[in-house]
Amino acid sequence: MIEDRSPLCLIVGNYCHDVLIKDDTVIAESLGGAASFISGVLDGFSISSTYVSKVGNDFSYPVTHPPIICPPSKTTVFHAHFSSEIKREDRVLKRVCACDPITPSDLPNSHFSFGLAVGVGGEILPETLEKMLDICDIVFVDIQALIRVFDSVDGTVMLVDLRETGFYRLLPRIRFLKASADEAPYVDVEEVRKCCCLVVTNGKEGCTLYENDKAQKVAPFPTIQVDPTGAGDGFLGGLVAGIVQGLGVPEAALLGNFFGSLTVGVIGLPKFDLKLLQRVKDEVQQMRLRCTGCPEDQNGELMFVKSLDHEQFRRVLGAAKLTSTNHVQECQWDLPRSPTAEQSNHSQCSGQQKSLSSIFYEEVIKSPDDMLGQN
Repeated sequence: MIEDRSPLCLIVGNYCHDVLIKDDTVIAESLGGAASFISGVLDGFSISSTYVSKVGNDFSYPVTHPPIICPPSKTTVFHAHFSSEIKREDRVLKRVCACDPITPSDLPNSHFSFGLAVGVGGEILPETLEKMLDICDIVFVDIQALIRVFDSVDGTVMLVDLRETGFYRLLPRIRFLKASADEAPYVDVEEVRKCCCLVVTNGKEGCTLYENDKAQKVAPFPTIQVDPTGAGDGFLGGLVAGIVQGLGVPEAALLGNFFGSLTVGVIGLPKFDLKLLQRVKDEVQQMRLRCTGCPEDQNGELMFVKSLDHEQFRRVLGAAKLTSTNHVQECQWDLPRSPTAEQSNHSQCSGQQKSLSSIFYEEVIKSPDDMLGQN
């Protein structure tokens, strides 16, 4: 396992307010920002972390890790626009308000084993990421923090090639770069895989790890998807938690897929069942002990080859998910016909509602095989 420090992790990225709009009607409002989802996983594993986020005085939600309040600024706000005339994939995401960026001086002058750059609204500057690389041993970057740009008139979110950004020069120092299948075309996969581990997530297909000349697919966990918001954040939290706990990268990615599947299966920020968490932590510990002493681990380096117990670990996690009927806080939602109806439904569920809810769709995600089968 990599040398332990306290706190182990530095997470950098603003909280935000998410607003869901369908046919010009506000359907839902919720806490947003990658940090809010990642903290649920890392806190569940009792991984000591420092969070650096900025919000305005108008910030509406209680959070476990308080942000920096910027009185002259307002909290970052995203509007997700849907129409009954088009499919879910055609949503239009707009940043209608942006809080102050996070500057190098906002970061602590401490040393961390791991850093997570998880901006969503352009709040991470190149110089801020550079300082993270200076003070953290291993840095994970969600590519949306680097390649998102925003229309100057209405804030519509667009993507640009990584080469066109001020972050490109820092690529050789990044250890893990996470991108969704939609974001991956904005990087040169063959170039990036020579510099760092590129992790491409693809929903029901799981994820693929690209490292030097190797490419490995890591299987997903079947789930009923009611809301994709935060899926990538849940995945990244699981990936980091696994690596912090000493797992090889493929097994950590499997843990990422596990938490991503839990995240999309609920409305609101997931509240993981404590018994499920304990079972997962016990299995992670057993998996780590089985991997200790492997040839790839003798020098304390990260392992990028699947363990001989990879499929066993997957089966155990799948069984834990299958048998835990209350692994997260769940509630059923009907399509609200008005904001008043939405508020009535909201009162029936004590969790935060996500910005993309099951009022729009419900999809069963299936793996290439059944949950307990082999690749």
